[in-house]
Amino acid sequence: MKYIKSFLTGKRKLVMAIAIITLGVLHFSFLNSSLDHNPVSKTFKQISDINISNASAETGDVLQVPKSFIDLARIASPAVVNIRIVKTVKSGKKALRNFENDPLDRDDPMYDLFNRFFGQEPRKDFKQRSMGSGFIISGEGYIVTNNHVIENADKIKVILKDDKEFDARIIGRDSNTDIALIKIEADHKLAAVKLGDSGKLKVGQWVVAIGNPFGLEHTVTAGIVSAKGRVIGSGPYDDFIQTDASINPGNSGGPLLNMRGEVIGINTIIIAGGNGIGFAIPVNLAKGIIDQLKTNGEVIRGWLGVMIQDIDFELAEYYKIDPGSGALVAEVVSGDPADKAGIKPHDIILEINGRKVDSSRALIIMVAGIRVGETARLLILRDGKKKMIQVKVAQRNDKKIASHKEPESSREGLGITVSDLTPEMKERFDISETGGVIVADVDPESKAEESGILIGDVIKEINRKEIHSINEYSTLIGGIKKGEGIVLLIKRKGFGFVILKFIK
Repeated sequence: MKYIKSFLTGKRKLVMAIAIITLGVLHFSFLNSSLDHNPVSKTFKQISDINISNASAETGDVLQVPKSFIDLARIASPAVVNIRIVKTVKSGKKALRNFENDPLDRDDPMYDLFNRFFGQEPRKDFKQRSMGSGFIISGEGYIVTNNHVIENADKIKVILKDDKEFDARIIGRDSNTDIALIKIEADHKLAAVKLGDSGKLKVGQWVVAIGNPFGLEHTVTAGIVSAKGRVIGSGPYDDFIQTDASINPGNSGGPLLNMRGEVIGINTIIIAGGNGIGFAIPVNLAKGIIDQLKTNGEVIRGWLGVMIQDIDFELAEYYKIDPGSGALVAEVVSGDPADKAGIKPHDIILEINGRKVDSSRALIIMVAGIRVGETARLLILRDGKKKMIQVKVAQRNDKKIASHKEPESSREGLGITVSDLTPEMKERFDISETGGVIVADVDPESKAEESGILIGDVIKEINRKEIHSINEYSTLIGGIKKGEGIVLLIKRKGFGFVILKFIK
């Protein structure tokens, strides 16, 4: 070591440094060349190029992590509004009383005095204030928001980004999809956002949410599309976009934007305690609803007149089709469009107007979007053969639908779901009964469950009257008033006949 130190002096140090640098450059070039010839490294490089290329080709606006969201926020923010509402809430308690029980014993000498001042106050209504978000879709002042933001509002105030305030009026609202359309009157054309195409969204795509979380106006948050087609049990038209862009109370009704600044969703739902989980209504679902609200002030949906169910693995195996292919017709409503067109129970609806049906929910959404009076083309599977049937779509009547017992609606009567004794149901439960209806599900908190009814039981009689179908079951159960007694004659596999009694 001493030799090396004495040697590295003066010019010799400079020469040695140059030599080391030169060797380093040559070594780096060699490594780089080796990497280019290394199969693993070359593959990684190609995959990176493909990812960028595919993202650009398929979406046109997804190119890795954006450099910034500055331009998007600057352009879209003027069209995002703060919505503040005031509504009257009926008080269910006495106005000045904050005690669930009397704080003083009735024998206490102070009881009468306390009750005079605090116990006899009349119940009073009070004004509740809340807020949400919305976005302007036209220069004339039409604004889209959530129905739950403005529902039951006595007064709606809209505040723009420049702090100008306007009173708004409701044009129309739809509780089934939680969409509402309101309007403000301005003396100038307002900034508006463009509605995009949520059908082109891909999981992993960057999105931006703008709104007023916790009253903090025009807050911009970014994230990705976490999932599509989420069903969370909020209604019959669930088809949510899930995103991890921060969405909080006050964001409701605000826009979810793609990197082009187009609205691809309406921020609607958050999960309490959830972190990075928010849900938005796809704009493609909202477009038709917005148009109807603007034109009619309400939403008119299409109706075929069939009760349908998903095709699970067992049904798919029985019908020799792939799971998730089509929707099974469980019941046809007499006199309604499907009945007139010749649709029958056990038909499987595979397509409607050329669009594939993969679930009962998808079919409901498709039919709802068809104009009343329009003829729909249904491709069905019957007895293993495909057939095309044309059905003239009628108007959906939710009250009428509720009167028909869909598989789940029977819970409203006894808390059970019943099915006809179809070949597949007999095979599923390994029974050979020919009369009655079979219990497919039991609500664990129902009177029927308390009485001892079980899944797989076959209900043969109701109050000594024989039944052979869901229709007969529904008619008899519907004719029994609340508080009246019900006697069921049941055939239970491996046990025989069972009598169950309870009060409706």
